Amino acid sequence: MDHSFYYIALFLSFHIFLVFFSTVAFGATFTFVNKCQYTVWPGILANTGSPRLDSTGFELPQDSSRTFVAPAGWSGRFWGRTGCAFSGSESVSCQTGDCGSGQAECNGSGAAPPATLAEFTLGTGGLDFYDVSLVDGYNLPMIVEASGGSGMCASTGCITDLNRACPSELRVGGGEACKSACEAFGSPEYCCSGAFSTPAACRPSVYSQMFKSACPRSYSYAYDDPTSTFTCASADYTVTFCPSMPSQKSSKDPSPTVTAPETTNADGSLSGTEPSNGSGSEFGVTGSDPNSIPGSGSEAMLPDGSWLAGLAMGDSIRVYSSPTFHSVLLFASATFFLSFFS
Repeated sequence: MDHSFYYIALFLSFHIFLVFFSTVAFGATFTFVNKCQYTVWPGILANTGSPRLDSTGFELPQDSSRTFVAPAGWSGRFWGRTGCAFSGSESVSCQTGDCGSGQAECNGSGAAPPATLAEFTLGTGGLDFYDVSLVDGYNLPMIVEASGGSGMCASTGCITDLNRACPSELRVGGGEACKSACEAFGSPEYCCSGAFSTPAACRPSVYSQMFKSACPRSYSYAYDDPTSTFTCASADYTVTFCPSMPSQKSSKDPSPTVTAPETTNADGSLSGTEPSNGSGSEFGVTGSDPNSIPGSGSEAMLPDGSWLAGLAMGDSIRVYSSPTFHSVLLFASATFFLSFFS
């Protein structure tokens, strides 16, 4: 028997095994960038069932960045805290986005509203789902950009300073943040709760429409899924605080469709909307695809009319493509192969 043929077959099988292992073991790389003129303390909260990352909160000085790796199937949220002074003895340590830990690490606690949120679910159905949400209010500008992926992979977020345009009834303190109508008033029609807990019953309010007009790609209220959830496959992500302008995207990066109010009811809800094409000028993106579905183009409608936007945990294989890593795999395979001839 020709042993060289046997060794070659064994070498190829081992290499295929290593490559397959790499596809299931790795998820996405998240890079946090601070372009604000002040220090930001990002917070990280993993959803139930997802492992915690290397940190749950950290200091990010001006013009600095930090990177984390999340496994396939990970889901959770990121936000930025501002005006923090940690003494270790006080539970409230930040002016906005505080998580109540009294330290840089949030240790499994989420952000106190109002806070701009970036939400992710990796590897669901072969795709990552992500969005930037203003449902819990707004405290600072933020964008999310995908790189190295395939699919729509649109940038999303809000670069408009909503604190300057915040109505007095939603304003926090001296203008450090802007509450959502739900947080400010607690009414079911604003919180999409009680009798207003379905997409048909809970409609955009004059306040959520203000957020949507300023930031067309961000969630403005609980059922704002179609124009606010985006998807990408096999990508890494950059979360930038206080971005001046997102990087230029191709025509795959569509401007979302935004609805403009015609009349406002007494309760602040909108009766009758007329679709208008958001230019995305506040976001710095001009490309559009008239044949695409607003948002990611890959959401699934549930029986109750809501949209499936990465609510389930991922259970699919996600490919993490790294030239350096695969070079290491090839070297390991070659070493294994050559050991049979030594």
